[in-house]
Amino acid sequence: MSTELQSRAHRTPGHHTPGATRANDGIGLSDVSRAYHDQRGASVQALAGVSLHAGHGELLAVVGPSGCGKTTLLELICGLQAPDRGAVECAPAALMPQRDLLLPWLSAVDNAALALRIAGRPRAAARARAAELFVELGLQGFEQAHPHELSGGMRQRVAFLRTLLSGKSVLCLDEPFGALDAITRAEMQGWLSRALEREPRTVVLVTHDVEEAVVLADRVAVLSPRPGQVRAEIEVDLPRPRSRTDAAVIALRERALAALGLGAEAELGVEMDAGTGTEMNTGIETEPGS
Repeated sequence: MSTELQSRAHRTPGHHTPGATRANDGIGLSDVSRAYHDQRGASVQALAGVSLHAGHGELLAVVGPSGCGKTTLLELICGLQAPDRGAVECAPAALMPQRDLLLPWLSAVDNAALALRIAGRPRAAARARAAELFVELGLQGFEQAHPHELSGGMRQRVAFLRTLLSGKSVLCLDEPFGALDAITRAEMQGWLSRALEREPRTVVLVTHDVEEAVVLADRVAVLSPRPGQVRAEIEVDLPRPRSRTDAAVIALRERALAALGLGAEAELGVEMDAGTGTEMNTGIETEPGS
């Protein structure tokens, strides 16, 4: 059973748009729209006229309120959905869902090696390759541990390693750190940056955390409430590693918050989106009791 959702390089048939990114360059979406039907059969427009690209080795972060089509966007990139309009061109892609989806009966190393086993690699060879990266990614000594014996951050690292070992050129990460506490999330952000330095890939990171987007990404795309449209693209031309307290990081975070239309309530660290009534993390920590 595959716990990673993968695609081959794909193009939307009959919808090629000049200027779309070629498959071996990363990803490209041109004027993409997508609707779906809810449980009552009503049509819901998830995305409307979205154009985005990410070149080889670039990390593109996508932020926006809940329900604005971010997960739909990732599934379009991975070829798990087809757009109703527009063109999607992408190198082979793997999707890491929000939950780690580790198989409880497998050890950590066998969970990580699962993508290789599905691809036909012999068990011993798959384990050996995964074990090499356990050392590089700070998981050595936990190869034989089962998921219930791992911390949340360690489980996410195993899930990311499984995604990495899929061998896909593009990694789509759907809020990979959203369920972690603030300290673990900060540690995982640093770990992800270092992991991508060692194993460069084109990455599309969906997050509710604006600060996380600025700390990790080369570029931040800000989506509007549903139907999702690109409100702004913000270049993050800052050296790594980045600190959340750097003035330049704070300034870019504020630009992203302004593009999201967040007001003075952002000082509380959580903003309610007027269009959906859902919360969005601004990345600003509040004092205890505030």
